[in-house]
Amino acid sequence: MNKELERLIMSAGDLPTIPVVATKVMQLMQEENATADDLARVVASDPAVAARVLKISNSSFYGCQRQIQTLPHAVMMLGFVTLKSVVIAASAKQVYHPFGLTEKLLWEHSFGAGLAARIIATETLMVNPDEAFLGGLFHDLGKQIMNFIDKERFQEAMQRCYNEGSSFEEVEQQLFSYTHEEVGALVIRKWNFPDNLVQAVMSHHTLEIPDDEDTYLVNLIHIVSLADLFCRRFGVGAIHEQADLPIVGSRQVRQLGLSEEQVIAMLTHFISTFRKDNNYFM
Repeated sequence: MNKELERLIMSAGDLPTIPVVATKVMQLMQEENATADDLARVVASDPAVAARVLKISNSSFYGCQRQIQTLPHAVMMLGFVTLKSVVIAASAKQVYHPFGLTEKLLWEHSFGAGLAARIIATETLMVNPDEAFLGGLFHDLGKQIMNFIDKERFQEAMQRCYNEGSSFEEVEQQLFSYTHEEVGALVIRKWNFPDNLVQAVMSHHTLEIPDDEDTYLVNLIHIVSLADLFCRRFGVGAIHEQADLPIVGSRQVRQLGLSEEQVIAMLTHFISTFRKDNNYFM
């Protein structure tokens, strides 16, 4: 881990932060006696987040058959754990303000990866779908933080990607002394998210995982990484799609033991859901 970057992230007081309501929801989830009304009151304390929670809750992605109109109803219909991930997602969008083209694309890719990771986790039953969703949501958070820390250099990196067709990973090696994986992992650690998510963010490109690592974490990392490939395949959060991106034979698919039919079915489910529910999330 880059020590200079670690000092910068852990000591900086003006970096984007996850809204207080998300932190309170995470704390409340640890309390045995928490009720739906308790959770609803915490969410309602931030009207902007509350409005986005209700909007997202009514997307077809969460499968509700009738419209959710109140926060207590959302808690009952979605369940505590799923609502937590929805609240965090609704809160995380604020990290991407001001919402220019760069931020819009970064957010679209992040939320798209969250959706894809949840679909993959639901279909494979290898990890908790809500944890996979958060892993996908945060996997490229480091890019937005780099955009915040050094906007001019980050914009240069993005321009090179668009104009030269280079990958962001290639360009960031030339322009920065750290990677977006390192940045994102440090930031969500600073936000007190679980170590599983920190590791998933840290390893989603390199897939550098110790041989003796817990199977659950190995699967989580590969699902988040595969979700990123799904988004890149369809150009979610990018100017162009990568129609020839090799997914079926990828390391991620091999690790998860997925067949070609499963991958194609999940890709179809993902892009159909993303296009249908995009307005709920953006």
